[in-house]
Amino acid sequence: MRRACIDIGSNTTRLLVAECGGAKLLEVHQQRSFTRIGRALRRDGRIPAEKLDEVARVVAAHQASAIELGALEIRCVATASIRRAENRQELVELVRRRCDGLSVEILSGEQEARLAFIGAARALESAPDGPLGVVDVGGGSCELVVGSVPDTVLWWASLPLGSGDIAADYLDADPPSSEAFLRARLRIAEGLRDVEPPDVARAVAVGGSATSLRRLMGPVLDREAFERSLGLLASERANDVARRFALDLERVKLLPAGLLILQAVAQRFTAPLAIGRGGIREGVLLEGRA
Repeated sequence: MRRACIDIGSNTTRLLVAECGGAKLLEVHQQRSFTRIGRALRRDGRIPAEKLDEVARVVAAHQASAIELGALEIRCVATASIRRAENRQELVELVRRRCDGLSVEILSGEQEARLAFIGAARALESAPDGPLGVVDVGGGSCELVVGSVPDTVLWWASLPLGSGDIAADYLDADPPSSEAFLRARLRIAEGLRDVEPPDVARAVAVGGSATSLRRLMGPVLDREAFERSLGLLASERANDVARRFALDLERVKLLPAGLLILQAVAQRFTAPLAIGRGGIREGVLLEGRA
């Protein structure tokens, strides 16, 4: 059956339409809009009215695309920034009114972790010989999961470490200074201080930062790849990086923060991070399927 997932994230609102049958998905269509809810609610913990309207319009457009492409079922989920917004229910009600009753499911940190794991695990070409570690770096949070392929979660953590927040607080210069990188590293280290995941046989990174880093450095983030990526992002302007690697400028502005979080998580997993091809949206569409 053709199904669709609309994911209202802290940085972006995304649509995935796919053929769903069995343990794998066949992607039909993806699209993305940088709605940056996380940045909008930083002042007082509320999503401004104009941002609510913008997001509802984007969701309505995604819904129309999904229907046009023949999706028989559409699920809409929202993650960290919406979860912590004081007026999150206003967004839920506005989307319901604008989108013919479409329900917005506000995911808990545990749900985010589980869905990211399912999406990443089922996209693997081969299962690891032991536990799989998954990290999903979003704009407002970071989920770490360890489990057994394809869908058994053994351990998880959801942390308030997002690329949008770290970028806004520490890395807004273009390019960021070495002092700014140091302050961001210290903040991330503090956020991960008590995180001790179980040993893993393989580790996978998903999310917008990881996907973009594939274009910069290839399919695996190891020590050398992290150093080369950081060297590039610390020395070149975001516009130049975006043009050189055919990336969205808004995503490039978030990459230094996302990269630092991923590097710190790789150290916790004591393993390089393979860049995965699944994530929360895939997990939503695969949830409960054999």
